[in-house]
Amino acid sequence: MTTTATATTATTPEQLIRTVVDLRPTLVAAQAETEERTYYSQEMHDAFVAAGLYRVVQPRRYGGLEFDFPTFTRLQIEMARGCVSTAWCWALASSHAVQIASYFPEAAQEKIFGDGDFRCASVAAPDAKAQRVEDGWRLDGTVRYCSGIPYSTHFMGQAFLAGLPPQDAAQHMLLYVAPRSEWAMVEGSWGDSLGLRGSGSHSIVLDDGRIPAEFAVEDTSMVNVDVSGGTPGLALHGNPMYVGRALSPFTISLAALTLGAGYHALDEFEHQMRTRKTTVPPMVPRLGDPDYQRWYGAALGKLATAEAAVLHCAEEHMQLCERTASGGEPYSEEDEQRIGIIAREAIVAVWETVDEQLFRNIGSSALRAGERFERVWRDLTMIASHRNTGFRELMFRKLAQLHLGLPVT
Repeated sequence: MTTTATATTATTPEQLIRTVVDLRPTLVAAQAETEERTYYSQEMHDAFVAAGLYRVVQPRRYGGLEFDFPTFTRLQIEMARGCVSTAWCWALASSHAVQIASYFPEAAQEKIFGDGDFRCASVAAPDAKAQRVEDGWRLDGTVRYCSGIPYSTHFMGQAFLAGLPPQDAAQHMLLYVAPRSEWAMVEGSWGDSLGLRGSGSHSIVLDDGRIPAEFAVEDTSMVNVDVSGGTPGLALHGNPMYVGRALSPFTISLAALTLGAGYHALDEFEHQMRTRKTTVPPMVPRLGDPDYQRWYGAALGKLATAEAAVLHCAEEHMQLCERTASGGEPYSEEDEQRIGIIAREAIVAVWETVDEQLFRNIGSSALRAGERFERVWRDLTMIASHRNTGFRELMFRKLAQLHLGLPVT
């Protein structure tokens, strides 16, 4: 039976973005508590629920707002400008609605989304083992770095099939969704990292977790889904957003969060310019100093350049989805790699901009433990070490192989 849920809020993308901008002072003020807790507060979670922020890319059929991906990208930038950890935790519990709405059959979506009260962390690494049982699948394993898991109602992951030899396992990956009843978050498994301490990136344990057959898609890797033949989601919802590939929007999301962190750092640099003096004679206000003006202007311009690239990637992702949905050339792996590389270069550009223009010139007092700039610096350092960024050189090679028609190694 099909049900049509009603979204809890009737808002426009612009109004929702304004809601997040208005929340920024509260997010800034709560950063220390968020890090101590390792995720944002119940009160902030309630505010997100009330605003509909978890439903941005959920299908309207199941109570979602079904806004487009560029809107979600802009929301991530604005929220990270207030608190990088909170934005990371919220975004990675919200974004995976797109994959579930795209790749899973209607029978699964009906149960997973329900009335729209849905949040879902995800990890691409296949850290679990799956075994077929009479009524579906059994899942066992420990999955680390589940960003967004504290308030998640579900977890989407990948598993190797038990009993397969290693050489065959990668060809038979299982993409699955497990309700919260089937896994446990490991308290204390996050929070002692250098940065993103409040991102809720805890581990979970699946111990004899059971899911029905329709909650799994066999022989499917979430980072390389062939959408040339359409998807269950396109047929069900009729929205091109649900016929896209998954890896490029993931990298775009990381870039949007990084960009918000860059603007967060710039905001604090501006605050220091307006409230402090230069450290050498004649010790004039920093705001009137030509060097500080140059450093600030360079950072502002370079961040704006990265923002143009990130928003372009989000728009192009939607254009490729629309082209696929209309029967044109399908969204290809080469398309996905190219967009991902652009977004990844934006991540690197933000990191280098904050390092060269802001970190080196803001002064040591702004780098004391607990200071706003010190915190965002740690967050950006953590992002720079993320696995996605570490794939930079490998993806350059893969793009060349795909574009030149060479074997992909």
